[in-house]
Amino acid sequence: MAELPTLIALVGPTAVGKTALAVELAGRLGGEIVSADSRQIYRHMEIGTAKPTSAERAAAPHHLIDIRDPDEPFSLADFQELAYAAIDAIVARGRAPLLVGGTGQYLAAALEGWSIPRVPPQPELRAALEREAAELGAAALHARLAAVDPAAAAQIQPANMRRVIRALEVHAVTGRPISEQQRRAPPPYRVRTIWLVRPREELYARADARVEVMLAAGLVDEVAGLLARGYGWELPAMSSLGYIQLRPLFEGRASLAACVERLKFDTHAFIRRQEAWFRRLPNLEQWRPGQGGWAG
Repeated sequence: MAELPTLIALVGPTAVGKTALAVELAGRLGGEIVSADSRQIYRHMEIGTAKPTSAERAAAPHHLIDIRDPDEPFSLADFQELAYAAIDAIVARGRAPLLVGGTGQYLAAALEGWSIPRVPPQPELRAALEREAAELGAAALHARLAAVDPAAAAQIQPANMRRVIRALEVHAVTGRPISEQQRRAPPPYRVRTIWLVRPREELYARADARVEVMLAAGLVDEVAGLLARGYGWELPAMSSLGYIQLRPLFEGRASLAACVERLKFDTHAFIRRQEAWFRRLPNLEQWRPGQGGWAG
């Protein structure tokens, strides 16, 4: 049996330094980068998603960036299919694939080989479930999920309405629990997962500094441009970190300073949530950027 191709995954929280290391490694290994970022897929969203710069993209080929408009649907199954196709094409060219990002669910789906139900969004059903949650509370909707799919309910927090509704949606369409349809089979790669880590306070400081850089680069104007193009706040893309926090500014409900403070607070919370995903990834190693050594 031929040896499986190696897939290096560079994972880590917001502002840890994934992009710089990925570009450096791609140059050393003759590699290409496959993005595992659920917001960098969208066009017209450059600053708030911290996309690689034009210089970084010129230094190493990047895939799965700018592949959808903000109002176009994009599912976890879409990501997995396109990521595997990009990785296979890179290998076929005799180059080294690097999967790089911080979206935990995307990374887990690719590295663990999730079997993902291909059930397209059901807008009317979702709207009905959202109304039910608003009227009866998140706990009631979670209890409904527990009745039809206890395994999924055990894995999904009641407050995570998007995932609760998705699980109910899949059950309603297919008649089968989503947990039964999410089997896992390792992908045909030798996976090496490198988790970039920094001390928490250092990460927070880097994230805060990056917010200031985004503001100076024109983040407010970028959001204004998206709204002018007709992309509304109801879109998943516009609920992204770095965008939704500015909504009160555009609706006249808060100052820019207050929105920036909220963005920094939410970014810190997001960093903490990301870590829970990284711990579960396969073949995990930790690396401390800038210190030239493996983490203990």
